Amino acid sequence: MTTLRHKANDVADSPMTRKTRPVSWIRAALKEFETFPEGARSICLAALTIAAEGGKADIAKPMHGLGSGVFEIALPFRGDAFRMIYAVQLAEEIWVIHAFQKKSTQGIKTPKREIDVIRDRLKRLKEMLR
Repeated sequence: MTTLRHKANDVADSPMTRKTRPVSWIRAALKEFETFPEGARSICLAALTIAAEGGKADIAKPMHGLGSGVFEIALPFRGDAFRMIYAVQLAEEIWVIHAFQKKSTQGIKTPKREIDVIRDRLKRLKEMLR
């Protein structure tokens, strides 16, 4: 599995500042993310920045059944649906596990094939980080 690490700007630790965690990407997730329209990418990156600063964006929700600390950014954008999955409890950094355009127009459920990709990538990433 190929991974990329992008270091966010860290601010000095003091009572008045919050340390921003670095964000790392599984290379395939970054490649998939780069196919999103520019506006969708900007919104997803803003939500990811909130996570890196210790918060949770309104468009992010926990993904059930994948363990604690795995979140899905669910973005409706110009009639399409985009998803980005990230994990906050694997290491010091936040890991972007998967990004995809949801093809189904019915229901909000994440398709099984996408869940399988996420599970596989999470498993391999956990093994790599040991």
